[in-house]
Amino acid sequence: MARTVGGSRAFALLLVLTGAAGLLASWVITIDEFKLLQDPHFTPGCSLNPVVSCGSVMKSEQASVFGFPNPMLGLVAYAVVICVGVSLLAAARFPGWYWLAFAAGCLFGVGFVSWLQFESLYRINALCLWCCLAWAATILMFWYVTSFVVRNAFLPAPGWLRSFFGEFTWVVALLHIGVVGMLVFTRWWDFWTS
Repeated sequence: MARTVGGSRAFALLLVLTGAAGLLASWVITIDEFKLLQDPHFTPGCSLNPVVSCGSVMKSEQASVFGFPNPMLGLVAYAVVICVGVSLLAAARFPGWYWLAFAAGCLFGVGFVSWLQFESLYRINALCLWCCLAWAATILMFWYVTSFVVRNAFLPAPGWLRSFFGEFTWVVALLHIGVVGMLVFTRWWDFWTS
C-alpha cells in the first residue's frame, strides 16, 4: 500500500490562510472586473494614484491570459488550497502522487504570478494591491508546499536540503517576498520618494 502523509496543524493553517487571502483577492478583483464590464468608466476602489492603479491592471491584455479574467482562475485554485488545508486539519493523509500534483499546481501558481509581477512592473506600469496580496499568498504557499514535499522525500533531494527546509523555509519565503518588494520599491523610486 502506498505511503500516505498528513501535515502539521501549522502547515494546514498556513494553507487555509494563504488560500483565504488569495480567494479574497480573487473575489474582489472579479467583482470589480464585472463592474468594469458594465461601466467602462468605473474606477476600482484600490485605484489610488498613477502607480497603485487596479483599473489600469484590469484593463490590460495580461488580465485575461486564458481568455477569461485571471482572478476567475484564482477563485478555483485558492479554493482548492483551502480544501487541502481544511482536510489536513481534519487529519487527512494523502499519497505521494497527490502531494506532487499539489506541489505542481503551486509551482504553476508561483510561475504565473512571477510573470504577472514582471508584466505589472515593466509592461503595464501599475500595481494592483489585491494582486499583491495574491502574490504574497502564492509565494508563501509555494515555498511551504515545496518544503513539505522535499522534507517528506516525495521529491529526491540531498539530506542537507531536507534539513535546510526543516528549519529555514520561512527565510526563503521571506527573501522571495522581499525581492519582489524591493523590485516594486526601486521600479517607482522617484514616485515613492517625491
